[in-house]
Amino acid sequence: MADSGPVFRVMLRMEIVPGREAEFERVWYSVGDTVSGNPANLGQWLLRSDDEESVYYIMSDWIDEARFREFERSDGHVEHRRKLHPYRVKGSMATMKVVHDLGRAAAEPVR
Repeated sequence: MADSGPVFRVMLRMEIVPGREAEFERVWYSVGDTVSGNPANLGQWLLRSDDEESVYYIMSDWIDEARFREFERSDGHVEHRRKLHPYRVKGSMATMKVVHDLGRAAAEPVR
């Protein structure tokens, strides 16, 4: 895919019902292809906080904000959220654009 602009990144912070972390992780993994199977998705990660009990971060990269918002309104995403909702105490979402990606830049061949 050609570089069409900055990557749009979404970071969710989720507080999970204490004692249900392993079950949450299994369900998240089992429904993850709802996100990763979307052609506009560039990758997603589930991260568990070392600093806060029962807190997870879900990070996903998208080709642009418009395509993420389209996914966010889709029936597939609504169903995905429905399956994860029983584990969630509360959460928040932050969106951002990647300014520099040293990992990707370092892997590009020198010209």
